[in-house]
Amino acid sequence: MNIFKRLLRIGQAEIHSAVDKMEDPIRMTEQGIREMREDLDKALESLAQIKASAIRVKNDRAKKHTIAGDYETKAVLLLTKAQHGELSMEQAERLAGEALTLKNSLIAEAQALEAQQIDQERAADELQKNVEILRFNITKWENELKTLKARIRVSRATKEVNKKLAQIDSNSTLSMLERMKEKVEEEEALSKAYGDMAQSVRSVDEEIDKAIGDACDPVNQELEEIKRKLGM
Repeated sequence: MNIFKRLLRIGQAEIHSAVDKMEDPIRMTEQGIREMREDLDKALESLAQIKASAIRVKNDRAKKHTIAGDYETKAVLLLTKAQHGELSMEQAERLAGEALTLKNSLIAEAQALEAQQIDQERAADELQKNVEILRFNITKWENELKTLKARIRVSRATKEVNKKLAQIDSNSTLSMLERMKEKVEEEEALSKAYGDMAQSVRSVDEEIDKAIGDACDPVNQELEEIKRKLGM
């Protein structure tokens, strides 16, 4: 499990990495985290196996100590029986000697198992430390990845806004506004001209009516007709 190599490779995708690099930092970081999680699963499996082995060795060692104690007890019982005349001293000593030999053999095996147990527990402790380091780094890079994704979203959004702003030509906009202003002024002038023309037509009609005066009044016309009939 090459943890440091993995961290070195993932470190290339830190927050300060440029978004537009050849290798996508998000995908690279996600892949690195997946591989670290696979390493963590393997490390946990190995840790469980080592701890289980240490437990088995410990139990086996305790069992051998128990059996060794039983052989020592049997040796004492054999000599006691010989002392009470229940067995011949020769037979008792022979059997007791064999029991003690088995006891010593079991004690030696238990001592070897104790050394083996110590080695396995030491290996389990070391592996446990590596597991904790791996867990810490996975959490760290997951948080870094969240920050990286947020920064990329902001960066892309800002880029799009800036791109739109860059496409806007301020000179063209001002020129268009000036043309619109000229068009409005032209329309206003044209409207005023039509108004002046209408006013001019109304003024001529008023002047003609004023010049004719009352000649066109129907009452006056009727009065003139009566006067003509009367010869006035």
